[in-house]
Amino acid sequence: MPAGGGGSACDRKSLWVVKELGLPAIVKACVACRSTRHRPTGKFRVNANGKLLDVWMLIGCERCGRTSKIPVHERVHVRSLDHGRLLGFETNDPSVVRGLVVDAASAGRAAYRLDWSGTWELETDLPFHDLGHDDPAPVEVVVRFELPAPVRVEKLLMAGFGLSRPAARGMVGSGRIRLPLALDAKVHEDFGFVVDATPVGGLAEDREARS
Repeated sequence: MPAGGGGSACDRKSLWVVKELGLPAIVKACVACRSTRHRPTGKFRVNANGKLLDVWMLIGCERCGRTSKIPVHERVHVRSLDHGRLLGFETNDPSVVRGLVVDAASAGRAAYRLDWSGTWELETDLPFHDLGHDDPAPVEVVVRFELPAPVRVEKLLMAGFGLSRPAARGMVGSGRIRLPLALDAKVHEDFGFVVDATPVGGLAEDREARS
């Protein structure tokens, strides 16, 4: 969405993409070796007791390989589950596995957390030096997420523009970068912001702030 939440008058646009490199690790104590990092095995276990179902997602310890279960549904009536979703559990559908692994709400309900380190990288078609041209037009940057990794806005600016933390904060503080949310906020879904034209000498000043 455009910065500010409304329409944008910017003629120059740039797309940044938070590219998926892998799924987050599941942080949960292993009962065998006490390691805390697990990965999904890609399988579910579905048990039926009459018309009631229990569904678990199976995960494996990164250190010892022990398989553990994470509850997905407990004692639910078979008719309460969408047929397609139930079929996904029964056939170990990879898309259903992925959807559960990246779901922070599911992690909260099952009392584990997600480690997103190493799961993403930022791709941008707007190198920072392009903003140094004498062009009065602002640039609208649209950030798209391939996976809902929670990333601090400040970190995105630093990675996208090659700035130090003080330089990024300086550009936001001066109004050159106009954000629709706080600089230290964590975002995990698409958003946009606007970069105003670089004044004469502005690019050099920003680079000096990085040193």
